[in-house]
Amino acid sequence: MADIVWYPGHMAKAKRLIKESLPNIDMVIELLDARAPISSKNPDFNSLFNNKPVLTLLTKSALADPEITKKFESSLESDGRKVISIDCKAGQGIKNIQPAIRSLMSEKLKRDAERGIKRPIRAMIVGITNVGKSTLINTICGSKKAVAQDRPGVTRHNSRIPVPSLGLELTDTPGILWHKFDDQQVGIKLAALGSIKDEILDTLELSCLLIGIIRKDYAKCLEERFKIEIDENDDNYDIFEKIARKRGFIRSGGVIDEDRAAGVILDEFRGGKIGRITLDRE
Repeated sequence: MADIVWYPGHMAKAKRLIKESLPNIDMVIELLDARAPISSKNPDFNSLFNNKPVLTLLTKSALADPEITKKFESSLESDGRKVISIDCKAGQGIKNIQPAIRSLMSEKLKRDAERGIKRPIRAMIVGITNVGKSTLINTICGSKKAVAQDRPGVTRHNSRIPVPSLGLELTDTPGILWHKFDDQQVGIKLAALGSIKDEILDTLELSCLLIGIIRKDYAKCLEERFKIEIDENDDNYDIFEKIARKRGFIRSGGVIDEDRAAGVILDEFRGGKIGRITLDRE
């Protein structure tokens, strides 16, 4: 696959706006996709937020391999981070967010109380595209405060959202990727997760590459979901073809409808229908 690059102009602007907003922010809530916690971490954030307390949330954890998620939690916490695995749709881990925020901000809260100051904790929510920032905000607020869609690039501007019941003021930010992936495996994984627009991708090649990643540790998931048998001599396209034929994605003359098959494989992976799969390994 050709090198994946998707860095539209609004991302550069968003990064600049984040920098400008930081002096008025108390802490950062960084979202990583639990299915790819390494690949979904924007390396630019290391320098941006090195002076702010950071709470790391592993999102969409109900779609990820639970045993691998536990290992990532331990690994990230060993680096001194506070980490919570969450899933907004399943309601997992949400109740742990506010206590974690107050724990991270305990010194500030104590200073404010001593001075008689009562103000919300100002938290900026950051992460790559389609990692679930707007969905998290709506879940915390209990109502639709941010536009949330299962596609990248919906949020284009910073917006402040007060949550007085929790003593918070949240700043929603656009999803930001970085300009170039040094490791193209990272780009492939992010594309498979839906963090890069499908319109700029070769979805046939992407779905075959995704099959290649999944089969290493989750071949059984592919076999059970698509009712196929995988032979050790099968290449990725062989498996793709078996899936397409099993699902009946055949055009006249017996030709496989590759676009339809590729779309279904990507959609079913993203929706967790193939199984609880984590693409990254430590």
